[in-house]
Amino acid sequence: MKTNFSLLFYLKKPKNYNEGPVPVYLRITVNGKRAETTTSRTCEPAQWNSKAGRLKGTKEFVRAFNAYLDTLQAMVYAGHESLTAQKVAITADRLKNLLNGKPEKLYTIIDVFKEHNNQVAALVGSDFAKGTLDRYKTSLKHTQDFIKWKYDVNDIDVKEIDHDFIVSYDFYLRSVRKCANNSAVKYLKNFKKIVRICIASGWMVNDPFVNYKAKVKVVDRLFLNNEELQRMAVKDFGTERLGQIRDIFLFSCFTGDSDERDHSNPAQADHPFRAKLTT
Repeated sequence: MKTNFSLLFYLKKPKNYNEGPVPVYLRITVNGKRAETTTSRTCEPAQWNSKAGRLKGTKEFVRAFNAYLDTLQAMVYAGHESLTAQKVAITADRLKNLLNGKPEKLYTIIDVFKEHNNQVAALVGSDFAKGTLDRYKTSLKHTQDFIKWKYDVNDIDVKEIDHDFIVSYDFYLRSVRKCANNSAVKYLKNFKKIVRICIASGWMVNDPFVNYKAKVKVVDRLFLNNEELQRMAVKDFGTERLGQIRDIFLFSCFTGDSDERDHSNPAQADHPFRAKLTT
């Protein structure tokens, strides 16, 4: 993932400051979002070069002070390179935690999605149908492909899921994946369940779906008439597998639909055998 990344050492004067040494802070900025941490060093404002972000002078204590700041800067850059190599989303807070040696429990959306699917798989046959598991597996694959397409990483921190993520995911499904409206809405609905898990677990604060509005469109399903069914019955598909699929489809048409005719509807009464085409 490409990031706009910068560091700044600066003096942070406390409230009601009059005189004396001032704490030196480090500000890490990634894609416009900041995180600040103390360097555990202080200096007199008159000795500070704000443009260079270092102490002025060439004395030994000045060189040692500036060398310490150089070390902190190198540690942050090393952390940036490590996260880049791991293809993990880079944030200012994450770099600050790496610098301070604070272990971070990272919850990523793909890992949460996979764990959800594993639980569904364990309950297939009791609480869930196999088709439900298949649907979530497909949704997971679309989510993985989208994150790679947009961010060029394999996974992303759940805290990074925002409104822009949802809107971009919707666009990806409709444009890159060529999904129809109802399919795109369905996949995002599946993804929304994973987001709700993250929110309920306290891993996310804001709901990225709050301002996202998408509705399922009513689809008029088409019917085959007798002539079309006969044409299908005599058609040679060239492969045994397609022929078997055709035979099963026709069998369901001629055995399962006649009792469901609406005899008050002249169109249906004229065609005793009709079959819905699923989309």
